[in-house]
Amino acid sequence: MRQITTQRLLEFELYLRGEERSPGTIEKYIRDLRLFQAWIEDREVSRECTVRWKTHLQNEGYASGTINSMLVSLNAFFRYAGWQECRVKLLKLQRRMFREQARELSREEYGRLLRTAHAQGKERLALLMETICATGIRVSELQYITVENAERGRAEIALKGKIRTILLPAKLCRKLLKYAKKQKTASGEIFLTRNGKPLSRKQIWAEMKALCEKAGVEATKVFPHNLRHLFARTFYQASRNVAQLADVLGHSSIETTRIYLMSTGAEHQQQLERLGLVS
Repeated sequence: MRQITTQRLLEFELYLRGEERSPGTIEKYIRDLRLFQAWIEDREVSRECTVRWKTHLQNEGYASGTINSMLVSLNAFFRYAGWQECRVKLLKLQRRMFREQARELSREEYGRLLRTAHAQGKERLALLMETICATGIRVSELQYITVENAERGRAEIALKGKIRTILLPAKLCRKLLKYAKKQKTASGEIFLTRNGKPLSRKQIWAEMKALCEKAGVEATKVFPHNLRHLFARTFYQASRNVAQLADVLGHSSIETTRIYLMSTGAEHQQQLERLGLVS
């Protein structure tokens, strides 16, 4: 009988780690599968059941992109389990022309978040945000921001089966080393908890959200990955080289990088107005 049990999820998680999937990807796959597990209860998994799950998510008002990402998690598990016949097709989405303004973090808002963090004495959080925004790294790649790499001015990041070199701005390196010295961190990772453990994605997210009200920035705009988006837009405005940006971000496809560079609806409207095609 095909059932998603706690033991199967544990084995799948171990399999994903063996495949060197990123911690964020593993966490998302398991979270999505637990949602499906709770919904299906003790029923047997079948393709008919997974199709109903897709319909259920649509009826619950999930965004199409979110539904597809959840179905990807499910299909990945089915491939692993050998349940190919249970896989379900993703929703067909029209390519988006521009991104939502409500989720767009501006450079000015980023500055307000930094000033608020400093005003509240959250030196680690401020430096962490600057590090992500000045390098374009993923939050899961903060582990490569070490004393040794800050001294070298570069970091070799190994993720998703690829290795890429990230250059660290000299000013950022000086700030990182100054902070590490203050924390008496002589080597290894710089961003650690008081107990000397790496910061979790959940903790970083929560600390950033706590800045929103004082900084006057909408909470929908404040999360670690949005700092990476701000880096991408700023880098592209300076270089106009999407291929180079894709390499810096560690994207396998330039099409993924283009998503980062979409203009907002307001910017798109301004472009239309500047065409001057209405007399």
